[in-house]
Amino acid sequence: MPEKRVVINAFLFYAEKMFKDLKDKAFHYYEENESKVDIAFFVAGFLFDVLTLSDIDDPLSVLQQVIYLLITGSILYFEFLRPLEKTQVHQKFPKFWHYRDLAFHFLLGSLLSVYSLFFIKSASIFSSILFVIFILGLMIANEIKAIQQGKLNIKLGLYIVCVFSFFSMMFPVLLGFVGLVPFLLSVLMTLLFLWGAYRLLKREIHDDKLLLKELFAPTGTVLGLFLVFYFLGWIPPVPLSIQNMGVYHMIEKKEGQYILYHENPWYKFWNNGDQDFKAEPGDKIYFFAKIFSPGRFSDSVILHWFYKDPKRGWLSADRIPMGITGGRKGGFRGFAIKQNYQEGEWRVSVETTDQREIGRLYFEVTKVSQNPERQFEQVAY
Repeated sequence: MPEKRVVINAFLFYAEKMFKDLKDKAFHYYEENESKVDIAFFVAGFLFDVLTLSDIDDPLSVLQQVIYLLITGSILYFEFLRPLEKTQVHQKFPKFWHYRDLAFHFLLGSLLSVYSLFFIKSASIFSSILFVIFILGLMIANEIKAIQQGKLNIKLGLYIVCVFSFFSMMFPVLLGFVGLVPFLLSVLMTLLFLWGAYRLLKREIHDDKLLLKELFAPTGTVLGLFLVFYFLGWIPPVPLSIQNMGVYHMIEKKEGQYILYHENPWYKFWNNGDQDFKAEPGDKIYFFAKIFSPGRFSDSVILHWFYKDPKRGWLSADRIPMGITGGRKGGFRGFAIKQNYQEGEWRVSVETTDQREIGRLYFEVTKVSQNPERQFEQVAY
């Protein structure tokens, strides 16, 4: 037994020494190659999020976001108190605490990449491109060394973007619809969250003016931008997202499937159905859409038809509501029919009830004579 104990102790000694050597080498390598490591962390984190992105209402994903927000919020809390020497780091952790900025920006970058991906999935490139660029810009800015080493209010501003994004995605999921009410509730909850942080910090910091300025100046800037973006219709209507849409000559529902009929030749594989719509006498235009929405979601979208007048440009031609319910993994499916139309350029915008665009499809109608030999291809959804 004594010999066995000696062997175990020797193994533990060498294992501890090996771990310490690896840890020291890792810290040394990071200090020597800080920029390369930061870029690698950024790329790896973003790719990881792309490959592992869960549904917006996935409980584990939501829990992960809450944990990340709490950790980054705790780091900011101690950053507020550090200049006042109100907190002391335990003697076992000073070396790890030295790398708190790396942890903060890694976790914040992960959150920003997740929210960017959700916004991109719900965005119509035609109406939300500026907002998507803004969010992606923030994600990249989070990796810039000057930002990471910048003032506390810059870090707080990035943190508030994540807090607001979290609430703006959770409220539509919980309420089961998108629109002004979930958006305003997200703004209110973000302000209440900051008010709670203010009350917590006020126990240690007694300068009210300084505290209010440091907390609510970046918060007001961020929320002000989001309000402007919302009323301009630039913020994508998360959690809704278009999975497929197209124009067809006929749609039937058989045994739980939608059978779509089109003339589009195989070599025009980029077309969504009959975007070059050849209209024979009596033909109707069928617009099909498959839309993702989370479980327990029940709302409506508007299929907004536009016709391009040669002289007056795009004119609203029709607005057809389509109810959607969530929970189906493959997305909710529905269609609308247009009977009265004329030759020329058309588009259909899939919009929420608060007129935010989820997707848009352009197509052209050409009237042709009756062709008795016309044949259709079929696709099922």
